[in-house]
Amino acid sequence: MSQRSHPRIKRITTTSDWKSKGFYSGNYPEYLQEDHLIREHMEKNLQGVGIAEIEIRRSPSELTIIVHSARPGIVIGRGGEGVKRLKESLDKLLAKEGLGVDRKIRIEVKEVKDPWSSARVAAQEMSIQLEKRMPYRRVIKQAMSKITANRSVKGARIEVAGRLNGSEIARTEHISEGNLPRETLRADLDYAFEEAYCKFGTIGIKVWIYKGEKFN
Repeated sequence: MSQRSHPRIKRITTTSDWKSKGFYSGNYPEYLQEDHLIREHMEKNLQGVGIAEIEIRRSPSELTIIVHSARPGIVIGRGGEGVKRLKESLDKLLAKEGLGVDRKIRIEVKEVKDPWSSARVAAQEMSIQLEKRMPYRRVIKQAMSKITANRSVKGARIEVAGRLNGSEIARTEHISEGNLPRETLRADLDYAFEEAYCKFGTIGIKVWIYKGEKFN
């Protein structure tokens, strides 16, 4: 089961929480579409800044978007210009789709203190390196050493699949270190999937990071 379902889904309300919270009972389909457009827009416009997570918090009169980034200075920009431009483009997108009417949008940026302890940031960094035609073995070994260098990390696994190094036949390679209890529901397990778009094809990247057990 752990290889066929997202680890976060099985651990909702135990070791992890929902990425979207707030008042959804009024018009759930519209709000769900709005959340999808917001996440898609933010990820498209914030490539290369190490986005670990995007949280959405809804109140009756305000929509708060919390961006967890490894490079918050680039997202905020000089004098907050980056956040201002991002908010303006988001307002235009939602207005074009007929969404977000009469609702104030606020964007917050939080720093990720240990970028390599975030599975999504690690996968994004690996994706950038693979797109630059770096050997995949060097990429996954360097990533594993940086991930396991964090004290909070108890174990990790990195898996890449596709036409690795431009080979004719696609295959899957992985590297793991430490403990990785994917079936334990109280395990604090971070998972991410990213894609590297190379000239010879697409390479999929999966990262699991285990940070111990939560008993509360």
